[in-house]
Amino acid sequence: MTRDTEVLVLGGGSTGCGIARDLAMRGVDVTLVERGNLTGGTTGRMHGLLHSGGRYAVSDQASATECIEENKILRDIAGHCVEMTGGLFVQRPEDSDEYFQEKLEGCRECGIPAEVLSARESREVEPYLATDIKRSIKVPDGAIDPFRLCVANAIDAQNHGARIETHAKVIDLLRDGDDIYGVKVKHDSGPGKRTHNTAGSTEEITAEYVVNATGAWAGQIGAMADLDVEVRPSKGVMTIMNVRQVDTVVNRCRPKGDADIIVPHETTAILGTTDEEVEDPDDYPEEQWEVDHMIDTLKELVPILEEARTIRSFWGVRPLYEPPGTGTTDPTDITRDFFLLDHDDRDGVDGMASIVGGKFTTYRAMAEDITDHVCEKLGVDARCVTAEEPLPGSEDMSILNEGMDNFGLRSPVARRSKQRLGSRAQDVLDTNECNPVICQCEGVTRAEIRDAIDQSGSDLNAVRIRTRASMGNCQGGFCCHNMANELSHEYDEETVRAALDELFQERWKGERHALWGEQLSQAMLNYALHATTMNRDNDPANGSKAVDFGAFDGGRVKARTDGGE
Repeated sequence: MTRDTEVLVLGGGSTGCGIARDLAMRGVDVTLVERGNLTGGTTGRMHGLLHSGGRYAVSDQASATECIEENKILRDIAGHCVEMTGGLFVQRPEDSDEYFQEKLEGCRECGIPAEVLSARESREVEPYLATDIKRSIKVPDGAIDPFRLCVANAIDAQNHGARIETHAKVIDLLRDGDDIYGVKVKHDSGPGKRTHNTAGSTEEITAEYVVNATGAWAGQIGAMADLDVEVRPSKGVMTIMNVRQVDTVVNRCRPKGDADIIVPHETTAILGTTDEEVEDPDDYPEEQWEVDHMIDTLKELVPILEEARTIRSFWGVRPLYEPPGTGTTDPTDITRDFFLLDHDDRDGVDGMASIVGGKFTTYRAMAEDITDHVCEKLGVDARCVTAEEPLPGSEDMSILNEGMDNFGLRSPVARRSKQRLGSRAQDVLDTNECNPVICQCEGVTRAEIRDAIDQSGSDLNAVRIRTRASMGNCQGGFCCHNMANELSHEYDEETVRAALDELFQERWKGERHALWGEQLSQAMLNYALHATTMNRDNDPANGSKAVDFGAFDGGRVKARTDGGE
């Protein structure tokens, strides 16, 4: 029987895109399907930490060692996605001296460069640290853009012949006896999507081998073929502050706990996180107390957070895997290592394997492991080169040290553009056309927006993850409509309006949990601009309600200053 593709990868997060890239670079015909946008699951809901391994140096040294090894590789192959901020594990007076020493020794045992800094030296690195801290351990943590990295992997996979199909939800696995030979997908019927098939249609995609790389959803995919994949989804909240209160990753040096890390990320700082097991990775409570807990606890490390403006909060779900018979009750005790499940050996069902567990930092190693497995199954003799070949955008990072005057750009826009585009900067920005700034908060120009539209079509959320447009302090209030205007050159009015509505609604989801103080004023300004000035809450031309602003009336608004509602 002729198959549509050799290997079918399920899941468009970091691991899935990494697998697709690795397979395609080894000459394998591969198709990837993702139910939403790339990074739509766990990858797009993380705090952007490039682990040094320090966080696991006491509790999970195998994972710590993997982290520092992949940390070094990603700096080489994905330089335009990485900012080497460095990291500090900070000890407060109430934190254990014994644990501090265990952390230091654990780092060194795992090959993680670690240096003890005094309180004075720590505050020289990060001036806003609390005055009563005792000392810190300096490690090579970094910040990484998960959107940029994931898209770069997908682009490279496509460059090597892969098919990347987004907005294609798996609704069934195709199984004949003990053989899995593909999936049935439903293509998204929503607005602004670019797919190979008619929106709302279903398609059967057959393959020689299927790889389940859906992370926290791996159990749901397995269940479609009556396979038990023991994923224990664990939710965590992250809160985004309006500026970078720190320029170094700041960790609390204590055993596992909530609210113990601050990651400087692009123009913001991300506070994290909690760890609470949930039954359904798509349906769990997002509670205000979790957001409050981030600020109230982390201000003990960085007191200025008490005065800072919160612009957004979001929740992600970790794909923790508990091997059968472990019996762990606390999700924080589950290893962060990854596992390859060969369903032929494990369950007697041929044609599929699942990759579960792991962390974003180790996505490439996970992809290499399962690609080796798949190639062995298919009889493909080709070695992995993903640790050696740079991703698109990172081929030549010398451009970051060059001027941009020949592109008509000056700092800080030029600096931000070069950071995002890397070695692609000249190709994208060297244009004879007018190239104004479309997103003022993030310094995103028209050329970058149009480049992203060329990649992703009329889906403005796909444009967002490629450029960071609408992800700054105004959360799209001042640029969403400008982004939509760039679609008007190629798409009809209905498509443009639908894409604008979808992007603005996505931005609003995270703002709901930040409505106090100055951010409440910002949210009301956005409402005034879009619902009244732009008349988008009730267009008299057709009597429709284009955007649901009801949450402004019924949402829970908290004033942190006095504890009132």
